[in-house]
Amino acid sequence: MHVFYRTCLQATAALASISLLAGCGLISGDDGDAEQKITVGTTSEPSTLDPAAAWDGSWELYRNVFQTLLSFPTGSTTPKPDAAESCRFPDATNTVFECKLRPGLKFTNGDKLDAAAVKHSIDRIRTIDAEGGPNGLLGSLESVSTTGEDTVTFRLTSADATFPFILATPAMSIVPPSEYPADALREDGKLTGSGPYALDSYTASESAEMTRFADYKGFAKIKNDQVTIRYYQDSDVMMQALKDRTIDAINRGLTAEEVVELQEKRPENDHLQLVETVGADIRYLVFNPDDPNAGKLAVRRAIAQTVDRGELVQKVYRGTAEPLYSMVPKGIAGHTTEFYDRFGDPDAAKAEEILDDAGIDTPVSLKFWYTTDRYGSSTAPEFAEIKRQLEETGLFRITLQGKPWAEFQEGYQSGDYPVFGRGWFPDFPDPDNFIAPFVGAKNVLGTPYESPEITEQLLPQSRRESDRGAVTGQFERAQEILVDDVRLLPLWQGKLYVAANEEIGGGERALDPQTVMQMWELYRKKSW
Repeated sequence: MHVFYRTCLQATAALASISLLAGCGLISGDDGDAEQKITVGTTSEPSTLDPAAAWDGSWELYRNVFQTLLSFPTGSTTPKPDAAESCRFPDATNTVFECKLRPGLKFTNGDKLDAAAVKHSIDRIRTIDAEGGPNGLLGSLESVSTTGEDTVTFRLTSADATFPFILATPAMSIVPPSEYPADALREDGKLTGSGPYALDSYTASESAEMTRFADYKGFAKIKNDQVTIRYYQDSDVMMQALKDRTIDAINRGLTAEEVVELQEKRPENDHLQLVETVGADIRYLVFNPDDPNAGKLAVRRAIAQTVDRGELVQKVYRGTAEPLYSMVPKGIAGHTTEFYDRFGDPDAAKAEEILDDAGIDTPVSLKFWYTTDRYGSSTAPEFAEIKRQLEETGLFRITLQGKPWAEFQEGYQSGDYPVFGRGWFPDFPDPDNFIAPFVGAKNVLGTPYESPEITEQLLPQSRRESDRGAVTGQFERAQEILVDDVRLLPLWQGKLYVAANEEIGGGERALDPQTVMQMWELYRKKSW
């Protein structure tokens, strides 16, 4: 997901960052009020301001204006207290989780943030059960109760050591009961939280204006006073704004061409820097077992033996992604290279042998489907390259079909597609979140994938273990099963980039393990 770079900062982000800077100077995060206003551009706009309705990129804004009981400070892939003072499983069963709140918490409207507000916030997610909302994350939650004003207890239906990770997602943002109905979404276009920033104003498709919240009490060490997030539809326009210093940094939306331009350190970009972080988002193919051809194991294995991931990411993504040989990506505990270990380098002769041994006539005809408007403009060229690689062997005849996300989603959930491409942006940095969503009778893919060993043995075993570093064995075995079946074929793992003007510091610390930008890490350097 590599090119040689001149480096002046040692990244400390949890997912192994690399800083790419034009030069290094004296650094300070305190240079007067006027200089601590930061403007960040992005193409990732919230779909809603109510966290009970969002399981998407809206989390980017939520992390900065709401609090959660737990969070992921820079450098940690384990949830740490935020609004909570402490949280724990009181016994080894991992079926009860308790949190005690920090004293003196309040929302930006002055309301008290207490245990009742936490219970209200979680309960309304389940009550509203909004389409596209985060209720699906709470499948193991049985009930929420409070003791006094500062203690919240979560009772689970079964052992689930990943529950703290779920509470640390921005989906579980805490909201004031006075402004967020228990059984309906907030619809006045406003937002009230208790996070590092207060949201002063929000204009859809334009901007979010945030000011440091003086009464914030949490883990974040805020290094600026005001942040403006500007939302762009066009990456070229956003990039020009950075070059013109209209904005100070770019979080999401750089194209591969723009990344390469910044990596090349052209003279006109001498005032710009680029921070690269290994991302946890992945892309993969899904095979429908009910299709006459995709349902044949030998066909799936022959495709796995043929696809050249290195050539794919170099041609289409120009090095801004890296080959992925496991559904659990690099940077997440339990990552392996099982697909490479099993199939090795692309080999058309071996693929032909696999098909011949199974008595399958060639060329094998298949239709590959992809979405035209969810994962970026490179998706169509990506599938064109996969088609080229497969057909070049003479073993396959591939037809490509793209559809907008709404139609595409309806099609794969109905089981209409023999092979289709999907992406996964993790909810939390744990291997469970890269295995569990894809298996079982009901999964996120709409194609049932029965794997009793994974769903009835490996996942339940791992969820009884609070020490997540101790469960790699279960997830390594799960990945072996995925390779045996080849129902899913991982393709590549993304990289994340923050581009900024040279006077902006903190970019290497701004991305948390959920790849959500922590705006409070950005600051202006005192001198350069």
